[in-house]
Amino acid sequence: MVRNEKGDRRERELVNRLDEAGFAVMRAPASGAATTRELPDVLAGDGDVFYAVEAKSSAGDPIYLTGEEVEALVYFSQSFGARPKIGVRFDREDWYFFHPSDLHVTDGGNYRVKKETALDEGDTIPDLRAAGEGDEDADIEGVLQAVARGVLSVEEATEML
Repeated sequence: MVRNEKGDRRERELVNRLDEAGFAVMRAPASGAATTRELPDVLAGDGDVFYAVEAKSSAGDPIYLTGEEVEALVYFSQSFGARPKIGVRFDREDWYFFHPSDLHVTDGGNYRVKKETALDEGDTIPDLRAAGEGDEDADIEGVLQAVARGVLSVEEATEML
């Protein structure tokens, strides 16, 4: 299967799973090469919480994202009023989600998610639903961690909070 076909299939799968969980959801098929604007793969919300998701999948190898991909997601999320999430799916596993500040940053400035990390520490779709039910302290902590890691500037964090 061509790489983009598998990614497109996984994105559609994620849209369906989020829809089944009660989110209003849309896939941004123009993400990637179809536009010069940096767009997330999926937007989802339930009226209380909104997410901009960059979706990645792998057969089992670690998933890598460039620093530019993560920065674009955070920037879009800030402008749109959504929470940025990296959604990862490994073959024969469910979807797991991370705030960008929770990802491992490589020496080269890229981001990495290992399968073991996703299974042990990732948020599930039910966790995303629950986050809309008064998890403001975790949001503040995530923003502050993003500032500490250099993902957000102090000015960007101030606007988000």
